[in-house]
Amino acid sequence: MKQILGKWKITEMEQWDLHFIDEQGPGYFEFDANNHGSFMFGYVQGDMDFKESKGEKNPRIEYSWMGQDEMDEVGGRGDFEVISDDEIHGTIYFHEGDSSWVRAKRMK
Repeated sequence: MKQILGKWKITEMEQWDLHFIDEQGPGYFEFDANNHGSFMFGYVQGDMDFKESKGEKNPRIEYSWMGQDEMDEVGGRGDFEVISDDEIHGTIYFHEGDSSWVRAKRMK
């Protein structure tokens, strides 16, 4: 799924404001051609593997992730829908913890 490949700047999250999202640098999600990726926001960083899933109208992906939150090991899952060539919307879920919707725009 070529539409999701690349780096996406997090523009908005349900649970955290932009100041927190960009605490250690611009918050992002990044997807590569081998169905792997990474993300960072606030003090959370993770590595992902993803696959295409069925969407009603737009292409979608589902992902699982492992990483760290303030040096504690964490993991979870999530999904994204490709809204346009420059915008994705999705959700990140922490295993037995928080969840938040996420909006991101393609980084140029």
